[in-house]
Amino acid sequence: MTGDEEFDEVTAAVRERVDPDEEERERMREAAAALRERAETAIAHLPVDADAIQVGSTARGTWIGGDRDIDLFVRFPAELEREKLESYGLTVGHAVLSEGREEYAEHPYVTGEYEGFDVDCVPCYRLESATEIQSAVDRTPFHTEYLESRLDDDLAGEVRLFKQFLKGIGVYGSDLRTRGFSGYLTELLVLEYGSFRAVVEAAADNWHPPVRFDPEDHGSDDLAFDDPLVVIDPTDPERNVAAVCSAENVAGLQHHARELLADPREALFFPEPTEPLDAAGVRDHVETRGTTPVALRFDAPDVVEDQLYPQLRKSLAGVQDELDRRGFDPLRAAAFADDDAVLFAELAVAERPVVERHEGPPVHVREHAEGFYEKYADESRDADGSTTYGPFLDGDRYVVEREREFRTAEAFIDSDAIFDVALGVHVESALEDGYDVLVGADVAELAAEFGSELADYFDPRP
Repeated sequence: MTGDEEFDEVTAAVRERVDPDEEERERMREAAAALRERAETAIAHLPVDADAIQVGSTARGTWIGGDRDIDLFVRFPAELEREKLESYGLTVGHAVLSEGREEYAEHPYVTGEYEGFDVDCVPCYRLESATEIQSAVDRTPFHTEYLESRLDDDLAGEVRLFKQFLKGIGVYGSDLRTRGFSGYLTELLVLEYGSFRAVVEAAADNWHPPVRFDPEDHGSDDLAFDDPLVVIDPTDPERNVAAVCSAENVAGLQHHARELLADPREALFFPEPTEPLDAAGVRDHVETRGTTPVALRFDAPDVVEDQLYPQLRKSLAGVQDELDRRGFDPLRAAAFADDDAVLFAELAVAERPVVERHEGPPVHVREHAEGFYEKYADESRDADGSTTYGPFLDGDRYVVEREREFRTAEAFIDSDAIFDVALGVHVESALEDGYDVLVGADVAELAAEFGSELADYFDPRP
């Protein structure tokens, strides 16, 4: 069997698994129609002109079989006050979903379940152009309108293949935890190339980031998008649809595209779930690697994931940079979150000497050099038994060897100095309420809650 035949055989088998059958499609149509009718009935009792439309993948026919999401948007006049939009939107939402609950993104909306489907009822403004948006959700109806006129059944099937591939390799989702490919971006790339295979072939062979597409030739070359993948929104020339995609996830698509083309297999679309590590497995890895892992564990802040994960990354970078500056040589670091949150770093250096080298200015820079010399000369004379050596000359500058503030990473992390690094605001508040420090084999305690994350950490793959 040729490579082309293998590819076609695998993708045909995947299509069998991801394409919704006619019964599922009919259930979706009936549910969406019933929800829209409820919305229109509620709208009729409002003192404002509005309408309800279905948006998202179920509206465009690109949803994967088994997905149960219906997105219903209620559009209000552009001149309506924001407070009234929110109030009327919630009124309609609760009429559509009598047992629904309120959630908040840029503004409140109602989410709940109907006939086995997960439903979001979201208010937005009805606008003439996506360039006039007043909130991010206002764009969504324009995306649906743009794609509905361009996606036929064959292309929708290609989109489903691409979505499942992205899910399988772990880079699907525009949330700030994943920082991957959104559904809309997936659809635009299939439209650009014409098929799933053409997308993966291009990613494997031709993408040299920054990669740039302008589907409607808006001529936005002068806009400074500093992203590895740039896809100009056909409905809004000032927006990069792929802005959230991390460089790592773009590279991940390229790597796995080459894997798929070289060795087509369903496992890339439907991988086996990660087998969690137990405590003994974590201890084995720590012993084998001969490093010193340290973990800072605290109660996860009670915020949505799109707030939490950027703050965890900022905090992890701050801690990692300071560990590096203090000479503990972080090998790698990661952040985990569930009920607890963890900043985890693996160190090449477990303990530093009592003294550290501290260089002063060149002697010829008189004012600063004299200040440095006098400061440390006084310390050396006045401190009985001091561990400050010098000042002395090394080349043309003064140097001292002074007592190190923290000899171990544990001592640093377990001190107030941790609050001097760049931390996310909610992470900092959580740490002020208390945290645990785990060092070496003691990080095995994390396996009970984060066994899968630690399994991925100790067996890293693209």
